Amino acid sequence: MSQTKRAAGLVVVRPAERGWRYLVLRAFRNWDFPKGRIEPGETPLETALREAREETSLDHLELRWGETFRDTEPYAGGKIARFYVASSPEGDVRLPISEELGRPEHHEHRWTTYDEAHALLPPRLRHVLEWARTVIEEP
Repeated sequence: MSQTKRAAGLVVVRPAERGWRYLVLRAFRNWDFPKGRIEPGETPLETALREAREETSLDHLELRWGETFRDTEPYAGGKIARFYVASSPEGDVRLPISEELGRPEHHEHRWTTYDEAHALLPPRLRHVLEWARTVIEEP
C-alpha cells in the first residue's frame, strides 16, 4: 500500500474596494493556490505558511479565521492537499527564483474576484475556493 502524498497551502485573500480578492498562481496552463509538499517534521500549517512565503514573497500573512482547513479529494496519484485561509493585508507578490528549478516556480499571479478564481481554478480546487468564501464571509 503506497503512502499518501501530502501537501499544504493557503487560500490567500486581500480586502478590496468591492469585496475580497483571491491570490491564484499559474504554472504553465494550471492555476492553483500557493502550496507544496509537507517536509518531515513540519506541520501542515507550517508547510502552508512556508510555501506561500517561498512562492509569493508575502511575509505578512494573518490567520484571521484561525486554523480551520479543508482537504482536497485525492488527485494526481493519490495526493491530498490541505488548505488554510490567510489574509495578506499588504505587500507585493513577487515570484522568486526557485533554487531547485533555477526559475520561478510559477509564471504568473493574479488577485482575482471569486468568480474569476472559480473560472481559472481546476474543479478539484473549486470546492476549496467555495469553502474559503464561506469562511471569510461568515459574520
